[in-house]
Amino acid sequence: MGRWEPDARGRLAKAALELYGERGYEQTTVAEIARRAGLTERTFFRHYADKREVLFGGTPSLQDLFVQAVTEAPPATTPIDALALGLDAAGEMFVDRRDFARKRQAVITANAELQERELIKLASLSAALADALRARGVPEPAASLTAEAGVAVFKVGFERWVSPGEQREMAPLMRESLDALKAVTAGGRAS
Repeated sequence: MGRWEPDARGRLAKAALELYGERGYEQTTVAEIARRAGLTERTFFRHYADKREVLFGGTPSLQDLFVQAVTEAPPATTPIDALALGLDAAGEMFVDRRDFARKRQAVITANAELQERELIKLASLSAALADALRARGVPEPAASLTAEAGVAVFKVGFERWVSPGEQREMAPLMRESLDALKAVTAGGRAS
């Protein structure tokens, strides 16, 4: 090992994504990830519980940011508009991260175990958003329905954002997806 370099967590994530893309998720070991990052396996396990978590390490930050925006929305804000503020905040987290997100999504799409983990992440996000909406006084089932709709909008907007050739930022894509949902629920057609 060479001398200490900063951002071990980021280096491990970058190395893992490179190796997953080159060799596949299943064929890549923690030792190979650590070696590619110029670190030890011990350092890897200080930052991540396992090689799967490299792809989901940002989940707590995303959830906290999303929930905080919903929680801090002005009191008179409707539930769906509070959710829109959360979507905007989430979109800001991904600025300048499209290349990483595209590679990450390709790895997840190619592996059933990772797809399952992604669904668990989204379910956890929905539960946290529903809790935040209930704390704002939104009754059931409206809180849960709004949270689930918000996660669906996030998922669709994210998939559009990482699609090949897409150049627009995430926040406008999230807003377009939310507007389409609003149009459909209002009895119209999404454009």
